[in-house]
Amino acid sequence: MLLFKKKFLPAIRTGEKTQTIRLWRWRMMKVGQRSYIPGIGYIRIDAVDEVRLEKLTDEDAIPDGFATADALREELATLYGEKIAAGYLSFRVVFRVLEDAEAEKGS
Repeated sequence: MLLFKKKFLPAIRTGEKTQTIRLWRWRMMKVGQRSYIPGIGYIRIDAVDEVRLEKLTDEDAIPDGFATADALREELATLYGEKIAAGYLSFRVVFRVLEDAEAEKGS
């Protein structure tokens, strides 16, 4: 399950937000995995790549729903400040919301 703040749900529904940056000790998801976002439904994980927060570009930030990399990093610092300080790894998780029929059959 991937949890998101409510403010991000409209952008996920419209397809504006198709990725998220997560801080984990190790990779927690894999390509092809089906997961669930409460308030959205089932998603398919299309990519999971380790990234360096300081190397993210404005182009990287757009699919995450942010206009700039600095805005994305600021949000990440607010959400994950302790994990960043503790040296957790950063992963870009690219996903797509599954259509009802696709979600029902689990494909």
